[in-house]
Amino acid sequence: MNKNTAKIFLTTILISIFSLGCSSHSGSNSKTPAQELNLKSRQALDELYKSTPTARLLGENAKAVLVFPSITKGGFIIGGQYGEGTLYRGENVGGYYNSIAASWGLQAGIQSFGYALFFMNEDDIKYINKSDGWEIGVGPTITIIDKGMANSFTTTTAREGVYAFFFEQKGLMAGLGVQGTKISRIDPNS
Repeated sequence: MNKNTAKIFLTTILISIFSLGCSSHSGSNSKTPAQELNLKSRQALDELYKSTPTARLLGENAKAVLVFPSITKGGFIIGGQYGEGTLYRGENVGGYYNSIAASWGLQAGIQSFGYALFFMNEDDIKYINKSDGWEIGVGPTITIIDKGMANSFTTTTAREGVYAFFFEQKGLMAGLGVQGTKISRIDPNS
């Protein structure tokens, strides 16, 4: 593959990822973009709670839960991902956020997935509202809970940090990469 073909291929993939990640809103829908995002986020969280009882127990003790119902990720050597989500403080919406990441390395493919972040104390929540957004890896410690760990995880020790659950993985994205994810507050209605 020559350099021009590779550039065209990469540009096409990145545009596709961004297009898939951005919400489309038709004029015939009476809900605002924020209401649509809230609905999708709430449905995703409810499904996570049904399929993973540990997530429900953690949610009962969390100060806030940030749900990204659909993240689209793809690339070839250079990749990216994008999605939007809702922060819940109890039953109330505490804001809307996006999750953006870029990566490079040995990787190829496209996939979609969702994830939820459970914030166990107020200090951890402050990081997501910094003016420049929260870069994962700076600030609170994140513990990823996979299916195996969820079966033996107890919520009695979950008092600090942020716990992440991934769900609804679809597609194929394989490879190794260096990634950086940034979460920033957004206004989906603008």
